[in-house]
Amino acid sequence: MEGIKAVNLGVRFVLELCLLAALAYWGWRTGTSLGMRVLLAVTAPLLAAVVWGALVSPRAPVRLPLSLHLLVQLFVFGAAVAALFAVGRSTLAWTLGLVALGNVALLLVWRQ
Repeated sequence: MEGIKAVNLGVRFVLELCLLAALAYWGWRTGTSLGMRVLLAVTAPLLAAVVWGALVSPRAPVRLPLSLHLLVQLFVFGAAVAALFAVGRSTLAWTLGLVALGNVALLLVWRQ
């Protein structure tokens, strides 16, 4: 069972990287000029990483109540899913959203 729990934590890490990539992809596709593309592709994932690091990560300096912790996760993953939908990547959006929901559910059940 511990091996499966470790895999779930690995999946979580990959999901976090995917949400950053999704936001960067959205920024690149949304920008209308090279400068705007670069700006959005850098700042969107950077903002998500700052929020995640400050409020959600295991070593976050701010400890939120569980309900608020889940809400912030939902917001950040939701932003990445919405970004993928916005640029026409609905299959990726659905995949990211559903895998993230399953992962969060397992994290809760296993108290990881």
